[in-house]
Amino acid sequence: MGSKETAAEQIVALSYEEGYAQLQKILERLEAADLPLAESLALYEFGMKLAAHCGQRLEEAELRVKQWAPDGSLQELINRRDE
Repeated sequence: MGSKETAAEQIVALSYEEGYAQLQKILERLEAADLPLAESLALYEFGMKLAAHCGQRLEEAELRVKQWAPDGSLQELINRRDE
């Protein structure tokens, strides 16, 4: 996990699946290992950034399958095609 800028750039480049897999590995390390406090905190902080990234990727995917209706509500694209 090099510098903060490098870590941030690495996270942005990850797909949801890649980010989630890395998050799982971090959780396993935090649960299984008797790590020094500094390393635990670094892993925790990186994990929080990964979790936020994965959440953002999920929101982006949801927006791709929904579309704003004229009344301000969201409609699924599948339903809009059937109209």
